[in-house]
Amino acid sequence: MASSKRVFHKIQELNKCTEGARFIVNRNPRNLERLRVAYRNDGYHLEKPGRNYWHKLELTSSNKYVTAKVNHFQNGTVVESSTSEWAIKQHLFKGNDTSAYINLAKIFAIRCMEAGLTEMRCDLQPKPEGKVDKFLKTLTESGIRLQEADRIKPIQPWDMERFEKPWEVTE
Repeated sequence: MASSKRVFHKIQELNKCTEGARFIVNRNPRNLERLRVAYRNDGYHLEKPGRNYWHKLELTSSNKYVTAKVNHFQNGTVVESSTSEWAIKQHLFKGNDTSAYINLAKIFAIRCMEAGLTEMRCDLQPKPEGKVDKFLKTLTESGIRLQEADRIKPIQPWDMERFEKPWEVTE
């Protein structure tokens, strides 16, 4: 208990703004992605799925289990959940039936929201009323967008359109 109080005190101490500070440095490495300013690797134009994403949803199924992952384009897996996890497996009748896909989607959405991921790219092509289709519908109902917003590119003087920046308030 004493160590948690020390940690909490240290966090509060580090987060205090000093007098006369004109700006604050955000040390979150994903901050620019949330602002839609960060570089996004385009890949090669001949690649079929492309690499134009910050976070991508991957769904892998085997004979027994289903695994859902969010991969960052540089750092690999960010969030992962699977029906092979003991806490999930004990509540399922089977590890890869429709019920497992729906429950996995709910758990995966909760983990993504806790990690701060609300948007990701999805290249899955589901069959209508199939397991993957129900997985994706459950994800969207849980608050996850399956498309990432476009990157805000620097405005050039000759550009006709000037887009509203997400951090500006126009009220």
